[in-house]
Amino acid sequence: MKPKKTISNWLTNRYQLVIRNEENFAEKTSMGFTYSKVILFSVILFAILFGISLFLSQTILARWFDPRYAQMQMNKQLIDLDQKVDSLYLEVDRKDQFILSIQRVLSGDTSDFNDPAKILSTGDQPIVRPDELKLAPSDSAFRKDFEKSDLALITLASVRYRELQETFFFSPLTGFVSDHYNAQRGHYGVDIVAKTNEPVKNIADGTVIFASWTQDSGYVMMIQHKGNLISVYKHNAQLYKKVGTFVNGGEIISIVGNSGEMTDGPHLHFELWYNGNPLNPEEFVTF
Repeated sequence: MKPKKTISNWLTNRYQLVIRNEENFAEKTSMGFTYSKVILFSVILFAILFGISLFLSQTILARWFDPRYAQMQMNKQLIDLDQKVDSLYLEVDRKDQFILSIQRVLSGDTSDFNDPAKILSTGDQPIVRPDELKLAPSDSAFRKDFEKSDLALITLASVRYRELQETFFFSPLTGFVSDHYNAQRGHYGVDIVAKTNEPVKNIADGTVIFASWTQDSGYVMMIQHKGNLISVYKHNAQLYKKVGTFVNGGEIISIVGNSGEMTDGPHLHFELWYNGNPLNPEEFVTF
């Protein structure tokens, strides 16, 4: 009785392939194999050939035979160019906004300046119409006195400018303040009188963004600090730094002068601008 053949036996039975010379039947080489090895080798070979074919169909063959390949490549290039154009547009817009803020600082334009008194009066509180508001005579008198006092100009600096108040600033000049900051009359800085040829120092680390002559303010230098803070130095006799130069805090940048039309004697007009709004320098810098 013959043994029953199974698939396992069929796969594991060993066979030998012999190659002989046709003329004298001399054995040249021989090779042992099983059907399981033949199947495994065939699967591996098929997978390799399939991978190569797939790669070629997506690259070389696609360039030669696929009419959509050129259009797909063009679409990719258009998408890349569109992204680059968007990035350039955003960058140009940022630079335009930066230049606009510099122009505002130079011209003293505060058309978009948020008056601290208005911020406190509105804030997040509900708006009340004047005809709906009724105050006692004593409250009305107190309100008038308060509005006339300097307390009416108290800002939210304790919250909004806390970072600046905690930062150490060098004094740009040692002298006395002849004219204080007064936003109501358009004086957005302080005037500091000092000795002739007194050096002016940078208040904090930053980069010079403007160093030139203006008709009204003479030799002007503007330095960009961290946190969108800009310091402005006007009416200098001479400038020692150029645009793009990084200057350390306390480093000499100019000499006190009397340049420009809007001056009545040798002094430094010093301003601080934060996020496009003027600040009172005496709240942050000790002269």
